[in-house]
Amino acid sequence: MDADNGGRPGPENPPGPLQKQDEPHARQPVNMTKPPSAPAAVAEGDIRASDADRDRVAEILREALAEGRLDPEEHAERIDTVYRAKTMGELEPVVRDLPAAGAGRAQQGPDAYVYGPRAPVPDQNLVAIFSASVRKGRWQAPARINAFALFGSVEIDLTEAVFPQQQVQINVTAVFGSVEIRVPENITLRSSGSGILGNFEIETHDAEDGNAPQILVNGYAVLGSVEAKPKRGAWIRDLRDRVWEDHRALRHELREERRERHHQLRHDRQEWQERLRSARRERRDRFR
Repeated sequence: MDADNGGRPGPENPPGPLQKQDEPHARQPVNMTKPPSAPAAVAEGDIRASDADRDRVAEILREALAEGRLDPEEHAERIDTVYRAKTMGELEPVVRDLPAAGAGRAQQGPDAYVYGPRAPVPDQNLVAIFSASVRKGRWQAPARINAFALFGSVEIDLTEAVFPQQQVQINVTAVFGSVEIRVPENITLRSSGSGILGNFEIETHDAEDGNAPQILVNGYAVLGSVEAKPKRGAWIRDLRDRVWEDHRALRHELREERRERHHQLRHDRQEWQERLRSARRERRDRFR
């Protein structure tokens, strides 16, 4: 040990135990590659809206219109927003202040559907021979509908029909042709037909309400097709919907009457003012 350096080992001396601890360890290679990160979760409001999502929101708006929660102008504005929406976040504010579809609908009792002693509706015959026959829109469904398709097509749409009676029987015959039947969701649909080298497909359905209309499809398809099923989102108009429609029509009539009365009063006032001015002019001319 050298005395000049205070007992510290010289450069020629090996390091002591403490100096061995201060030596840097062998360097390990560092991985500079960035680990792959998990894809960021997409917020629920940013998910793209499908056609089914838009139809579901449109059904909620239709129920709100029928129940009087929305007036026709508000309903039209919101429907336009629904079918222009691209994400779920754009659909949610449209129905934020409305109950979900079916939640605000009262339970239908025995008087939910209007059946009464009305004038009988004559049977409806739809014939398509090398052609097409269509019956749809707002119409009164008779107790019996006869459809015959020969190298043609028949379309029967009952989604907007009025049912004066509870039971409707549809007799179909399709020979090298097709018969397509569409009904509302909340009715009973049954079948007793068959297909002969053809397709006779009926999507049977039992309504929860025993007083709902009942549709029975009979017949056969020979080298043709017969199809009947409920149309998604289409509900039969019950008594409450008809009352709301009558109320809306009455309000429209009252609004028109008030407008006409206002125009008449303004016209009478103008005539009265004109008579006063004429009288003043006559008095001035008399004193001149």
